[in-house]
Amino acid sequence: MISNQQQQLVDDAILSRRSIRAFLPTPVEHADIAAILEVAARAPSGTNTQPWKVTVLTGAARQRLVDAILAVFHDKAALAAHSEEYAYYPRQWTSPFIERRRKVGWDLYALLGLGRDNKDGMAAQHARNFQFFDAPVGLIFTIDRVLEQGSWLDYGMFLQNIMVAARGRGLDTCPQAAFTQFHKIIAEQLGLPDNEMVVCGMALGYADVAKIENSLITERVPLAEFARFLD
Repeated sequence: MISNQQQQLVDDAILSRRSIRAFLPTPVEHADIAAILEVAARAPSGTNTQPWKVTVLTGAARQRLVDAILAVFHDKAALAAHSEEYAYYPRQWTSPFIERRRKVGWDLYALLGLGRDNKDGMAAQHARNFQFFDAPVGLIFTIDRVLEQGSWLDYGMFLQNIMVAARGRGLDTCPQAAFTQFHKIIAEQLGLPDNEMVVCGMALGYADVAKIENSLITERVPLAEFARFLD
């Protein structure tokens, strides 16, 4: 039997999860990272396939990946050779999804004082993805290429578990699909085998609450817009 207090603790961990885009340099204990991943691995997966693999990057290893990606990101000629290996976003945007996408983007840029014509400022903010937003821990997630769509659905539950378990320990995260564009660099830097495909990255650390971008709270549509109850 779950008590009301336990229920509230779980709800609070879920409701307080946000995509943090500025972190403190405060280190995260290895034991905390390991505990979060062990808890997250209790996520369900079809026939217990457990499709997730994680590379944890800290210190010099994290910085090497950051430097390698940024060197290409800031070189337009080199950047042209790098593209996503799978389509995370729809190839053709339709309503209401395009409006939601635009809103969160412009809300973030407005907080940062970036106008629509400030392309350099937007590019600089996008580049912060590849610095893990200064988080001391970077996570890179991969999956075996033999696995199909169901395993990718399972993977999402694993990722959510990480983010919720992190909140339960006073830590914050930002899941980052942006890393998929640089899967070739990631594979080289991490020594990934050919059968492993990059799913996404994630920043992990302590939020810098003084940074204005961390005040962004994205909206959710009301229950009536996405759920129906049939008796």
